[in-house]
Amino acid sequence: MTHAPRALIAEDEPLLAEDLRQALARAWPELQIAAMVGDGLSAARQALALQPDVLFFDIRMPGQSGLEAAAELADAWPEAQPFPILVFVTAYDQYAMDAFEAQAVDYLLKPVQPERLARSVQRLRELLAQRTVAPAGAALAQALEQLRHLAGATAPAAATEPPLQMIQAGVGTQIQMVPVQDVVYFEAADKYVRVLTASHEYLVRTPLKELLPRLDAEEFWQVHRGTVVRAAAIANAQRDEAGRLWLQLRERAEKLAVSRLYAQRFKAM
Repeated sequence: MTHAPRALIAEDEPLLAEDLRQALARAWPELQIAAMVGDGLSAARQALALQPDVLFFDIRMPGQSGLEAAAELADAWPEAQPFPILVFVTAYDQYAMDAFEAQAVDYLLKPVQPERLARSVQRLRELLAQRTVAPAGAALAQALEQLRHLAGATAPAAATEPPLQMIQAGVGTQIQMVPVQDVVYFEAADKYVRVLTASHEYLVRTPLKELLPRLDAEEFWQVHRGTVVRAAAIANAQRDEAGRLWLQLRERAEKLAVSRLYAQRFKAM
């Protein structure tokens, strides 16, 4: 690298964030901390604006998890710029650690130990040095592949009961019974989930991440962090001039955006 490396720290506990900053200052003096943020939404937004070389993302943060923030950032990242190297910071969680190790994703345990941080810094230095000869798009492609596997490894387990057959949506003073087979897609919206059929829209309070394990994975496909669509309702997938993938639906006029994380699902057979 020709410039001093820059990093962003995303940690919702200020004392732990400051401890990490000080530990990095000792272990990697030339590293510049571009920003410190306390939630997932700010992490993705600031990382996109500042384009640091390394991201230290806490796994559990308000609003979005570290994985969700990284996926959102990867979806918006300019292809001409090398994607930052991800380091996830987590409390002791053997399941998560096994997932990180399987995908060669660096992680740090809280509280961060000097010896472990030193090894991580050495690895990060080596990876940054390698990026001077690697194509910019290679880092993004690798990060997306890692995030796909991590999302699958850390996703809630599928429900053991039969797939959900009916959605109960409040409409005024009534509870509307909506057959799942009539749903075209689900979309997260603030504190609600929009349930769209061919001709109606309903709102439910159950978070999308809780609905998803109760849906038939063969019938409903996640295509974005906040969008799950019934596969049979998709007419075609098209790329726009910017290379973004969009879904045309059979029963509704709007198009649905497909994030980079899920774009590999749409390939010609």
